[in-house]
Amino acid sequence: MKRSHKITILGLIILCFAHLSCSSQIKPKSNTVDDKVAALLKQMTLEEKVGQMAQITLDVITKGKDRFTSDEPVVLDPAAMDAAFNKYKVGSVLNTANNRARTPEVWYNLISQIQKSGKGRLNIPVLYGIDAIHGATYTAGATFFPQQIGQAATRNRDLVKRAAEITAYETRASGIPWDFSPVLDLGKDPRFPRIWETYGEDPYLGSELGVQAVKGYEGDNNNVGDPFHVASCMKHFLGYQVATSGKDRTPAMISDQALREYHLPAFKAAIDAGAHSIMINSGLINGIPVHANPKILTELLRNELGFKGLVVTDWGDIENLYKRDHVAKDNKEAVMMAINAGIDMSMIAYQYEPFCDDLIALVKEGKVKESRIDDAVTHILKLKFELGLFDTSVTNYKDYPKFGSEEFEQAAYQTAAESITLLKNKNNVLPLKKGMSVLVTGPNANSMRTLDGGWSYSWQGDLVEEFASKYHTILAAVQNKIGKEKVTYVPGVSYNMKGKYYEEYADQMNEAIAAAKNVDAIVLCLGENSYTETPGNLSDLYLSDLQTELAKKLAATGKPVILVLNEGRPRIISKFEPAMAGILECYLPGNFGGDALADILFGEVNPSGKLPYNYPKYPNSLINYDHKPSESRDVVEGVYNYNADYDPQYEFGYGLSYTTFKFSNLKLSANKITANDTLNVSVEVSNTGKMEGKEVVELYLSDLVASISPDVKRLKGFEKIDLQPGQTKTVNFKITKAEMSFVNADLKKVVEPGDFKIQIGNLTQKFTVE
Repeated sequence: MKRSHKITILGLIILCFAHLSCSSQIKPKSNTVDDKVAALLKQMTLEEKVGQMAQITLDVITKGKDRFTSDEPVVLDPAAMDAAFNKYKVGSVLNTANNRARTPEVWYNLISQIQKSGKGRLNIPVLYGIDAIHGATYTAGATFFPQQIGQAATRNRDLVKRAAEITAYETRASGIPWDFSPVLDLGKDPRFPRIWETYGEDPYLGSELGVQAVKGYEGDNNNVGDPFHVASCMKHFLGYQVATSGKDRTPAMISDQALREYHLPAFKAAIDAGAHSIMINSGLINGIPVHANPKILTELLRNELGFKGLVVTDWGDIENLYKRDHVAKDNKEAVMMAINAGIDMSMIAYQYEPFCDDLIALVKEGKVKESRIDDAVTHILKLKFELGLFDTSVTNYKDYPKFGSEEFEQAAYQTAAESITLLKNKNNVLPLKKGMSVLVTGPNANSMRTLDGGWSYSWQGDLVEEFASKYHTILAAVQNKIGKEKVTYVPGVSYNMKGKYYEEYADQMNEAIAAAKNVDAIVLCLGENSYTETPGNLSDLYLSDLQTELAKKLAATGKPVILVLNEGRPRIISKFEPAMAGILECYLPGNFGGDALADILFGEVNPSGKLPYNYPKYPNSLINYDHKPSESRDVVEGVYNYNADYDPQYEFGYGLSYTTFKFSNLKLSANKITANDTLNVSVEVSNTGKMEGKEVVELYLSDLVASISPDVKRLKGFEKIDLQPGQTKTVNFKITKAEMSFVNADLKKVVEPGDFKIQIGNLTQKFTVE
């Protein structure tokens, strides 16, 4: 018995050790982000959770006469911070104070104080977000690139990625880890005041460049905890910028088929590329505000696309559900609708108390499930962990020696140079000879504000001159290039810089006309003053009467006029375009746009930009390049003979060079394939001119017969190549199921049997899908 007893004790000891060993293997201590989030969530009260879902603008917590303004210099208000962070547990802050840029040092000091005050009992850091649109928008000294529309014109994926990388670096140098960019809206309507914030009118182009932007912001592996990268925020999901009226934040009518065929691809591509957050469309689709539409926010975005990141509203858009759109009777119902639809964080901006109070009450009343709150807060906390904010809540500007460096500025210059698009060059008037005397004139000739556009040091870009004085306007750049003694400047027309963007006045117009008689050539700089969002709405797409008058009178002098267009959208120029000898489209090229333009004007750089949209000829003919066959018909036979006029001023993809290129030997790997096959396409491109040049090789695909009337052609591939005179390169493309498919009437992506046509340059080839 004693032996038996000893064996039993020994056995028990062995069993205990075995159990402990197994337990440690079965339940290891986990340090994954998901486990950290889950553990933290369990400790949080309902009030703390709701606070995490609230985002306020910086002016709310600064000293000033009210929540909408701040004293200068900016000083944080301890009482306001205590109310926001300790009483209401607010988890996120955005924007700058007084709508103006700050130095990296000021940003560091402000956000350091916010993080010190805002962590609460659980030490949860504040998530700071900013609109860094074409550079670190609200940081003095930051590197400004061309706006997205200009980046699209480069057709250069590497430049787009590099712009986002540098913007991420300089945003982190400002202590900010979250960037509300890129804009992935489809810029199909030239009337819209934000088309310049897009990559243009084509879904494929927007998808390709959007992915590059996400990679640039977040890094190739989406490691946003890297102190040189930020979390990107795709916007504005979904169907923004195609409002029926052409005006910002007004209703759109979009079929489900069109929504999926044209507007969804860029967002899907960015989601697949790992983008961490997404901002919602401020408008309405088919009468329903997108912020209150669970079919878009939950069924499509979450369930179908599999998006697992943070969903944030745009500015004040939950309040808009009752104040503007009248789909909710009060704030409480608006909050209920938006949160239940799938919103994680409300960009409240100012009045955060009603949001928090109403959401807490809604949960207690059972009208919003706490599981929905937990879901939202999980997305928020996960992003904070992934950004590394629990370890380093604010990055220090002293650790970013490349901020505003020559290396970064050269990247911005190169992007501007490759964006500028040569639209007309009658009798090879360009490039100009450096020995020529020139008149530089027009309202955009001597303005940094117009070169940068909106989202530049301030929301509307109205403070650019204060911050960008060291850079070169078009006038200054031309003077630097050929000498001041060869340049005459008379404005002719000027903008009212303290008024609305479209306010302008004649400014020595007669003197400008007189001066034209004494020079060899005229550089006429026309376009728009800076704007964005609703303040940029317009009622007439024609370029203004005064600018049109100036152009006509200058052309009447008989001197060659080089029209330089510096504009956010394609303002119609057909009233005087025939009288222009040369036309260069600059878009909004940023702080180095003047230098890049001067180099192109005088032949040091060969232009290589391509239009990212159709440039319309008339305001009642706003037709996209990928239109339906019925929109470009020939004359119909019989008594009802008519034609459908498709006549843009310049078509999507158009852009000239100072050299010439020849396309030849377009080859397909097969004439017949199945839907699951890959078709290899090759073409030879030769520089047949006398100057080195870059050419964009674009592949267009036409589905000749389909169950839904097919677009006449669609961009399905592009590559930018550099060729020396006499050099030839072979460019290869692959056509797969993804390129051949379309969304049918049942909202399914399908490839239907039939004939297809490939077009590259002036070459075409057909193939059949069996």
